[in-house]
Amino acid sequence: MAGIVDLESGAIQVGGSGKGHGTPELLRLRLANRHGLIAGATGTGKTVTLQTLAESLSLAGVPVFLSDVKGDLAGMAMPGGTDPSLLAPFAERAAVIGIELDYQPFPVTFWDVFGEKGHPVRSTPAEMGPLLLSRLMDLTPAQEGVMNIAFHVADEQGLALLDLADLRSVLVWVGENASELRLRYGNVSSASIGAIQRALLVLEGQGGEQLFGEPALELADLIRLDASGKGVVNILAADRLMQSPRLYATFLLWLLSELFEQLPEVGDPEKPRIAFFFDEAHLLFDDAPDALVDKIEQVARLIRSKGVSVWFISQSPDDMPGAVLGQIGNRIQHALRAFTPRDHKALRQAAETYRPNPAFDTAETIQAVGTGEAVTSFLQGKGEPGMVQRTLIRPPVSQLGPIADVDRARIVAASPLGLKYGRRLDRESAHEVLTARAQAATAATAEDDPFRMDPPGATHARGRRYRPSAERGDKPAPRRQSDSLGMAFGKSLARQLGTRAGQALVRGVLGSLARKR
Repeated sequence: MAGIVDLESGAIQVGGSGKGHGTPELLRLRLANRHGLIAGATGTGKTVTLQTLAESLSLAGVPVFLSDVKGDLAGMAMPGGTDPSLLAPFAERAAVIGIELDYQPFPVTFWDVFGEKGHPVRSTPAEMGPLLLSRLMDLTPAQEGVMNIAFHVADEQGLALLDLADLRSVLVWVGENASELRLRYGNVSSASIGAIQRALLVLEGQGGEQLFGEPALELADLIRLDASGKGVVNILAADRLMQSPRLYATFLLWLLSELFEQLPEVGDPEKPRIAFFFDEAHLLFDDAPDALVDKIEQVARLIRSKGVSVWFISQSPDDMPGAVLGQIGNRIQHALRAFTPRDHKALRQAAETYRPNPAFDTAETIQAVGTGEAVTSFLQGKGEPGMVQRTLIRPPVSQLGPIADVDRARIVAASPLGLKYGRRLDRESAHEVLTARAQAATAATAEDDPFRMDPPGATHARGRRYRPSAERGDKPAPRRQSDSLGMAFGKSLARQLGTRAGQALVRGVLGSLARKR
């Protein structure tokens, strides 16, 4: 495809700059893992720019993961050039830039946390960890401390936290054994346990029940090429997920963290291993605690050595902390509107992040660019920032806008990943193990009860008649200090199951398991 991807020079033509917009503006593939920013006010063309970049990276053999918050990016699965109203303006823009438009579809895999518009995408509480879960549920520092204790106890006991029922069961035990745990881990208040359990109920209502479970997403299924060598474009249907902004942001941050932790070091590769587009990036930092912002900054700084290119899409550069913004080398700034003093300050700050161009005033140009235009700066050959340019962004070659539900369903049904992720698994994990221990402890307690009254004529399995323990003269065995933590699990959960609340909790969860089986 002439003028869009040149693999020999290892560059992507994003558009054209200069008075006639005929000077190519290039994104060098070996510098694409220095991350990027696409910013601009609503309606200025950020989504189209995202689509053109994703197309170019796919053509260069780079897999892509992006979130589709409005449903517009699904059109990448279909060839462009079908909308008569766009044919003439796109052809004119391509001629000005000096490229050819070869309309074509791209290999797309659809994902959806809710399993409605794509393959279900799941994680587990164990993989997400206490820090992200605490942020997801908006816990206080004290409640986050209790969450860390619950995870630590589960690790000690070898209890798998695979879904929210597992986490609830461990929290029940932690609350029942707060006095024993206090000496080892610190204070565990019943109020904190109750607040976490209520937050889990809210999380369920937002879609957490679908998000947490197995089979969990494997990163290898995102980093794939099709038979022709194009990078697969993984599209997360996020229109419904965006109704729970904290869930949306935490899920994408978890996915980015998994890429950071699992992928090996590759240094500076000739092209990225995968490109990750984070739309509505401001949600990642809204009300985020300092510890989480530090983690995001660390991931952004180090993940480039794993061959991951991260692109943040937001309305203004000041939506992100300075430490994160300082890790971004490639920038595409669409129009910003300055109506308030805060807007003017954001405009000046955005202009100051670019290397000046003596041909124009950067701040004035950011306000003046039209739809399909942007102010851009890409890293040059030795990694130095390029001079700011006024750039005409190239048109997409796939369909612009959503696709029909029947086309989406056909693509999802044809994907081989449906067999892997379509059916939810329910392995034995913390909830089942603790329930079994509770039942065993309840049976043992009933057997050792000195006041137990057996029915008249009842006999042992060996043929001897039952007699009350007191009648036999047996003495209850004293509790030993060396009782294992595992026995304490079972006994405490047995006490919990004796309450009305405990019975209702387990009845609801076990009932759903029974129906599945």
